[in-house]
Amino acid sequence: MSIRVHGLEKSYKELHVLRGVEFEVEQGSIFALLGSNGAGKTTVVRILSTLLKADAGTATVNGYDVATQAADVRESISLTGQFAAVDEILTGRENLVLVARLRHLEDPGAIADDLLARFALTDAGGRRASTYSGGMRRRLDIAMSLIGSSPVIFLDEPTAGLDPEARIEVWQTVKELARDGTTVLLTTQYLDEAEQLADRIAILHQGRIIVNGTLAELRQLLPPAKIEYVEKQPTLEDVFLTLVGDGLGDRS
Repeated sequence: MSIRVHGLEKSYKELHVLRGVEFEVEQGSIFALLGSNGAGKTTVVRILSTLLKADAGTATVNGYDVATQAADVRESISLTGQFAAVDEILTGRENLVLVARLRHLEDPGAIADDLLARFALTDAGGRRASTYSGGMRRRLDIAMSLIGSSPVIFLDEPTAGLDPEARIEVWQTVKELARDGTTVLLTTQYLDEAEQLADRIAILHQGRIIVNGTLAELRQLLPPAKIEYVEKQPTLEDVFLTLVGDGLGDRS
């Protein structure tokens, strides 16, 4: 397993954000942590990326313990937050070259050109990032986070605030990452995003994982509706609203 999380807990004074979170992510797969605002998704990502210490529980990333081997974890991951970390004064290529130089990599220019091609940004590479569309800026942000060929990438709400076309562009990028063998853990509050991208989906509600499985497995939690002999498969939205709304989230 690329990521293992067991009994993760985190509180801020009287606010219990995580209450024994557990899940595993296979190498080269896309795992979606789905939940409403305030469910604790970003807290999980911050703990796994060594930016925050858990109160209890254990977690490993790429075989390294996040609490005792933080430096090794950081060498193994890339993190893209909810807001793009792009320097808009620089061109797309200059952003990539800068990150490659900061990581002391050889031939930063070649690395930048390769990533521009990989993310369909070659024609825009010489333009300032301030002229990029939302989708282009997000793709550039993800490309920057990949410099150094990290085996694991965390995407925290990667399409927040993007228009539908830009969201699809980012989805395509995420799928390509997994096809190339990168393990992707993404947090999202968008049901269609998890439905489109994830190999497995975990629903985080009130600090607990209340269900974890493939889309097909989650659909089986609800009975199919039949109208005039036509079977209607439940959507992920049906599953999410049923589980979160019927009190299951309060179970330990």
